[in-house]
Amino acid sequence: MKIIQEDKKKGIIELIPETLDDLWHLSHIIEEGDLVSSKTTRRIQDTSGKRIRSDRGVKKTFYLGIRVESVKFHRYTGKLRATGTIEKGPEDLVPLGSHHTIEIKLNTPLRIKKETWSKWALRRLKDAIRSSKRLYAIILALEDDTADIGLIRQYGIEYYGPIIGDIPGKRIQQKNRRKKIIQFYEKIIEAIKNLKGLELIVIAGPGFTKTDFHSYLKEKHPKLAKISIIESTGTGGRVGIQEVLKKGTIERAATENRIAKEIRNVNEILEEIAKSSDLIAYGEKEVKEAANMGAIKKLLILDKLVSEKETLLDLVENMGGEIILISSEHEGGKQLEALGGIAALLRFKIH
Repeated sequence: MKIIQEDKKKGIIELIPETLDDLWHLSHIIEEGDLVSSKTTRRIQDTSGKRIRSDRGVKKTFYLGIRVESVKFHRYTGKLRATGTIEKGPEDLVPLGSHHTIEIKLNTPLRIKKETWSKWALRRLKDAIRSSKRLYAIILALEDDTADIGLIRQYGIEYYGPIIGDIPGKRIQQKNRRKKIIQFYEKIIEAIKNLKGLELIVIAGPGFTKTDFHSYLKEKHPKLAKISIIESTGTGGRVGIQEVLKKGTIERAATENRIAKEIRNVNEILEEIAKSSDLIAYGEKEVKEAANMGAIKKLLILDKLVSEKETLLDLVENMGGEIILISSEHEGGKQLEALGGIAALLRFKIH
C-alpha cells in the first residue's frame, strides 16, 4: 500500500493498493457512508434516439465518486467492489444519485473520504504500508549453472546476480560433477541467508535443476526448504522471474501465509478450550471482564467487528495486550465466529 495524499482536515486519504492483502485490508477500512472515488469503466448508451437494437453502447473510463452502501471482497477472485450512489462524476455520462459499483483495482489510485478516521482504520493502513516495505519474498530463477534472484520490493523488483556455478559437462566423472553442483548451491544459499525477514522463496526454472536444488535444501537446509515453493517457467534468468510475477504466485502465497498464521492463532485458542484451561476467555462478556482486569495477553477478534469494538481494543492495548485481527473469510474465522467473534489468551485466571 502506498499513500499518495493525506488531508486530515478534510478526512481524505488517497492511496494505491499494491497487493491482494491490501485489498483485503481496504475491505474493512472502507465503511458505509464513506465517499470513495476511483477510475471506473461504464458502458454508456446512445440516448440520441439513433441507437439500433444491437447497439450495446460504448465503454468509457472516467473518475467517479460514490457514497458507499456496501463493500464486498471476493476471496477466490481477489476482487474488491464498493457499491453505492454516485455523488461525483461527469453528469453528461452518469446521472448523479444512480447506483454504481466501483471495482477497486491493484496499482490504481483510490481516494477515501471519511467523516472521521478511527485510530484502528489508520493503524490498518500503516500495517499494510509497513508490510509492503519489508522484503517478504524472493524469486530464485535456476537454469543449469546460472542463478538469478529477484528481490520483491515495494517499488518493484531488485535483481541480484547472476550467480554462476563452475559445473563441468555431464560426461565428466559424476562424483566430481556433483561436488561442483553442491558448491554452486551453497553459493546461492549463502546469498539467500544474507537477506533478512524472508518468508517465501519461489524456486523457478524450466528443467530439473530447480527440483534438485529444493531436494538439497530439504536435506541440508530444512529451515529454508520450509519457506520454499517450486514454480515451473519456460526459461531462467530475469525473463523467468518476470514469468513468475505474471502468474501471481507471490500474491497468492502472501495471502495464504497470512491466513495460515491466523488459523494457527485460532487453533491455539481452541486447544486451550479443549483442555478446559483457566487461561482463556471468549464471547463479549468474558473478554470484556478480562480486559477490565488487565488479564489479556493476546486478543483475537474478527475483522468485521473491529469498528464496533474500538473501545475494548484500546483498553486491551493500553494494558499491554497483543491484538490479532482474524479474517471472517476462512475456516479459522468461522471457528472464531462460533465463539462470539472474540476470544483471548490470558496472563492469569480471572475466576
